[in-house]
Amino acid sequence: MTLEGLRFGADGLIPVAIVDAGSGSLLTLAYANREAVEKTIATRETHLWSRSRNKLWRKGEESGNTQRVVAIDADCDGDALVYRVVPAGPACHTGAESCFHDAVLAAPEGERAGAFRAAVAHLEAVIEARRGADPQKSYVAKLLAGGVDRIGKKIGEEATELVIAAKNRKREEIVWEAADLMFHTLVLLAEEDVTLDEVGAEFKRRAN
Repeated sequence: MTLEGLRFGADGLIPVAIVDAGSGSLLTLAYANREAVEKTIATRETHLWSRSRNKLWRKGEESGNTQRVVAIDADCDGDALVYRVVPAGPACHTGAESCFHDAVLAAPEGERAGAFRAAVAHLEAVIEARRGADPQKSYVAKLLAGGVDRIGKKIGEEATELVIAAKNRKREEIVWEAADLMFHTLVLLAEEDVTLDEVGAEFKRRAN
């Protein structure tokens, strides 16, 4: 659907659901006019219309918590949008990751999206966003610039540290080192253009 196909309301606005491109989490529900959508497309940064301030604004212009827009989808009627973003900081003015953090009806434990799954998806998006960044300013970019040798060395170090933490029965260190190991493994997968879907398919094959 083109920009011309969108249906703005009588007030010139269209609702926008802002979603984390990595985890799929809903971050914010806001509104945009045509100019805001045009600026979002042109700059790949979230632009919206503030109904309370009656002005166009760019997410993060004051807080620094910007959002890189990787895709925009319209619904079937063209009267609502989804911005899929890679956030650089919390979406909510309260400092929460999402504006939707006060449960009215909590989902049963077994039916919630796992924090681990969401975190991994978010890390994948961040790693991809850092590809090509300045290695002097981004640790991920520095790892990727060093290729398999640099990343592999870190994986070896983190694996050893995880084993030591486990032998010492230090729970917090186990969690910390396991996170480090998984993070560097994700960077290696990105370096080799291997997706987690491929790894998941291998798990499924082994389970059969």
